[in-house]
Amino acid sequence: MDVTNFVRKKQPDSSPGAIANKVLDELLRWRRRPNCRDDEASVRRHHLPRLQKAIECAEPLTFVLPAFPAKSPNPRKVLGHLPDAAERIALTFLNNLCQRITQHHKPGARILLCADGHVFADTIRVTDATVAEYQTQLCKLVGEIAPSHIHLVNLHDALPAECAGKDFEEARTYLMAHYGKSADDTRAELMANETGRAHYRAITRFMFEDGLTPGYSGSRNALQMDSRQRAIEVIRRSLAWGNLLDQAYPGALRLSIHPQAPDSPKFGIHLSDCTDTWLTPWHAVAVEDDGQFRLMKREEAERAGGRLAHVDGRPSHFVIEHVRHQGESR
Repeated sequence: MDVTNFVRKKQPDSSPGAIANKVLDELLRWRRRPNCRDDEASVRRHHLPRLQKAIECAEPLTFVLPAFPAKSPNPRKVLGHLPDAAERIALTFLNNLCQRITQHHKPGARILLCADGHVFADTIRVTDATVAEYQTQLCKLVGEIAPSHIHLVNLHDALPAECAGKDFEEARTYLMAHYGKSADDTRAELMANETGRAHYRAITRFMFEDGLTPGYSGSRNALQMDSRQRAIEVIRRSLAWGNLLDQAYPGALRLSIHPQAPDSPKFGIHLSDCTDTWLTPWHAVAVEDDGQFRLMKREEAERAGGRLAHVDGRPSHFVIEHVRHQGESR
């Protein structure tokens, strides 16, 4: 038989560079971009070498994602202080992302979900006890949804072993003393460029919205001033938390819930396949609308006619039911 008559199929490129491109393709589908004119080519130039270096180690890719602090204290935005369908959707999304990455990188992928509520508790005006309840239920969800791909990390897990016996207030003091900068230095760095100023404005807006609880009796101007001060402290602690995570998990790839510039060491990512929102699960509720889930503030879901659904006896999400005419297909 003349073997020249056979066409040999080209084998897929399994080099670390090719795998890194495929993994980055998956990430880019869900990238949280700073603006619509962002340069994807610059993102590739910056992140591909880091991805390829990690892939060359032939070990599972490790991503660090600081997120899931606690539910907003404003009942106009959320259903309560415990995880609900919004967190379930986000964890399922992240688990699916890891599974798709594993199809390209055989050793697999995992996300260290750095739940940072105890980093910010006093600043966002949520008690440490409430944060602990949230994290306990979040841990149960992780075990149910993504035990192989997501691992929950909190403040005490990341701090040096010498901090094991510290209470949360002492742990925060240690964090800022060893990994943080002053409020003045933080403010100066933020105001030095538009990216920093935009981040400051966004955090201020979140602080202001969270503070507009039904029980708030002060003026909007007073709340705005307070929100600006607390925004600086939240960002200061976030930077210190990031420095600690870099030390605790060297070599891990950093993800962020915030948009990131192309040359940032962090990669901004959405937490669901709904990429047209800035809301996060802990500042919103899940709303099922015509078979699809999206995030909305609770008061917006209620105004839209959403019906509250319960799972295992607890509030879970809203359902918007559309009236259909006779004969109309679903």
